[in-house]
Amino acid sequence: QVQLVESGGGLVQAGGSLRLSCVASGNIFSINVMSWYRQAPGNQRELVAAVARSGSTNYAVSVKGRFIASRDATKNTLYLQMNNLKTEDTAVYYCNADIRTSPLSRMDYWGKGTLVTVSS
Repeated sequence: QVQLVESGGGLVQAGGSLRLSCVASGNIFSINVMSWYRQAPGNQRELVAAVARSGSTNYAVSVKGRFIASRDATKNTLYLQMNNLKTEDTAVYYCNADIRTSPLSRMDYWGKGTLVTVSS
């Protein structure tokens, strides 16, 4: 069984910063891509940032230059440093990971999300 648990969300003023963390635990053989998604009320879930096993990253255009995603493979942990936050960044942020629990078993896992609220 695999679990993803996010933390670090909260209320922050526009222009401020927050750091999200996501820890993967359980029966993990290997982790491929780890990603952050977000969903604002009334909107579809969207990709914010993805970090490959190599450490290479991809970002949504809306967060490029403001958010930095990284991961610590030794801790099975994904981070999202969010700077210069805007009110439109308000959303529930979800962690996603492509995980193998054995050489032949691969699945997508999701955390339950952490709420980020940016006030004006």
